[in-house]
Amino acid sequence: MKRKRQKKIWVLVIAILVIVLVVSGGVILYSHLHSINHQEVAYIDSMVEKQQQLEEGFDLDGFTIDEPQVILNPYGNSPLTALIAFDTEDEVEVKVTIKGKDDYTTYTHTFAKSKNHQLPIYGLYADTNNQVVIEYEEKKEKISKTVEIKTEPLPEDMVIPEDVYADKEKVGNALYFYTPSSSGYTCAYDVNGDVRWYFSNYALWKIDRLKNGHLLVSTERLVNMPYYMSGLYEMDLLGKVYKEYSLEGGYHHDYFEMENGNLLVASNDFNNDDGTVEDYIVELDRETGKEVKHFDLKDILPMEEGKSENWSSYDWFHNNSVWYDEATNSITLSGRHQDAVINIDYDTGELNWIIGDSTNWSEEYQKYFFTPVGDDFEWQWSQHAAMITPEGYVFILDNGNNKSKIKDEYVPAEDSYTRGVMYKIDTDKMTIEQIWEYGKERGSEFYSPYISDVDYLDKDHYIVHSGGIVYVDGKNSNQPAGFSENTTLVSDTVELIDDEVVFELKLPTNNYRVEKMSLYTEDENFTLKEAERVGTLGETEVTDTKFGTITSYQEIDDNYRKHQISFEKEIDRLVVKGQFKRENDVQIILYQNLQSKIYQVRVSKKPYTALCVDIFTEEENENGIEITRYINEEGLNGKYSIYLKLDDILYDTGEFVTF
Repeated sequence: MKRKRQKKIWVLVIAILVIVLVVSGGVILYSHLHSINHQEVAYIDSMVEKQQQLEEGFDLDGFTIDEPQVILNPYGNSPLTALIAFDTEDEVEVKVTIKGKDDYTTYTHTFAKSKNHQLPIYGLYADTNNQVVIEYEEKKEKISKTVEIKTEPLPEDMVIPEDVYADKEKVGNALYFYTPSSSGYTCAYDVNGDVRWYFSNYALWKIDRLKNGHLLVSTERLVNMPYYMSGLYEMDLLGKVYKEYSLEGGYHHDYFEMENGNLLVASNDFNNDDGTVEDYIVELDRETGKEVKHFDLKDILPMEEGKSENWSSYDWFHNNSVWYDEATNSITLSGRHQDAVINIDYDTGELNWIIGDSTNWSEEYQKYFFTPVGDDFEWQWSQHAAMITPEGYVFILDNGNNKSKIKDEYVPAEDSYTRGVMYKIDTDKMTIEQIWEYGKERGSEFYSPYISDVDYLDKDHYIVHSGGIVYVDGKNSNQPAGFSENTTLVSDTVELIDDEVVFELKLPTNNYRVEKMSLYTEDENFTLKEAERVGTLGETEVTDTKFGTITSYQEIDDNYRKHQISFEKEIDRLVVKGQFKRENDVQIILYQNLQSKIYQVRVSKKPYTALCVDIFTEEENENGIEITRYINEEGLNGKYSIYLKLDDILYDTGEFVTF
């Protein structure tokens, strides 16, 4: 009897195994047959992948100074640069001179000793036969070679200065690097106002140089509307990327390189219960790109207090600057929608102080505000670019919107002004004194209701950038560009030394920020090292998961086509585009081996207010809203057939994606 029972058990086990094998084989067969009938979605190379492909085609070895290799715009995104390569018998230092229109626009740099010279050449003029002089000494013989590099004209939509003033002996020959907020390019102008560098890829927000000499700029990829980018590129002026940092909450407005090399970045927590944005700061490990610390401002400040005109429930703080001060181990942030510059303890995240008008703040928070002392004091309003100077002063771009929290007391745009302002604070006595300002004397012609910047170059040497001047029908406006028709835009940058204007450049556009930087760094170094991709965009939330075969579906028809639905695959995500109305119920289904991952597509358009950059992809018209949504690769692996459910109809898109 015992043997018969054991035999029955073994028969049952074998039967179960056979069923499992048949079912799993059927699933694999079904998935295989199903994917045969699907076409793989179009793949879009990333900037890093394109760079690798280009570098594989570079020929940089075996050239001589008599016939050097010259590659104009080597990475296809920096048209006013070139790479010159040649070899020498001995290790020698090489000096390059890029000829300008005068001494103040001529640039020189001496590269470290080497036998294999790969020289990045920056600062070429557009549509010009540029003269680049290469000099070195080898075997006691002085060698000089002039290389001519012909460049293409500037793009038709390049922004050209309308007015330039420069006291050249005082300002030197550094360049002014701009990032756009409406039309235009991330670019650099010399002291004559000539374009000497521009980045043809779209880059927003801050542009600055890291301690290693590389630039840090935004990626060109959105992760969420209206302007939250996937992360940051660490690159050089050739446009070569050395590192790409991806952030789950995206990047906006500002970053700060800390003393330990880590990056403090203005980001978001898109998964928070309140649905808020621009109230989250992350610290990224510089090597791995992983988040090592974060600050959620909802844990630090009340959301409902100190409201400015542009306050909203989801963008209640609108942080637009990040600054770490090593002397006080604290972080200073700028909350535009509360007219508040705040300072928090780096270790604990606790609130230290608030600069701003305390009107509409509760009694509980009054102790964090300062009491003004001295003459001619004014608070800042809707500010940007808050920083701590080496002297310990707080330096702010005061946009000057309304100049009150009480609506009946609002100052109209035509009577307002934007200024750079510097405050001296005493955190023991909680007093504040205004010690410097520039811009008030310029009146409404210098009034920028949004964006803009201040920079500390040295003691008594500053830049005040009123980057968002907007006229509507010839009158000053309180609204950013893009909110009105018949607008005239101005960006006005002023450099001051000892209160004297030594440089001013006006552009017929709006620009977010300006940084004054040299063309070359002291340790300029080019290498073909492969770019690293670090960090993550995170796992896209799955709305629902279902098991079983998909048997009831409809082929693509005119109803599907009218929504202009498309799919593209990027290196780390699936990009879904379409045009839908608010009442449409839209779901993306990724199907693999009897499992359906369902992703709900939100069809809505938030009334984005006080935008810092004018980029809308959600354009609403009679056919609905043009949307773009993303499904990240995190948590996905292998091949997935793509279905789309539109209201009550399930469509087989005829496409598959591989992660």
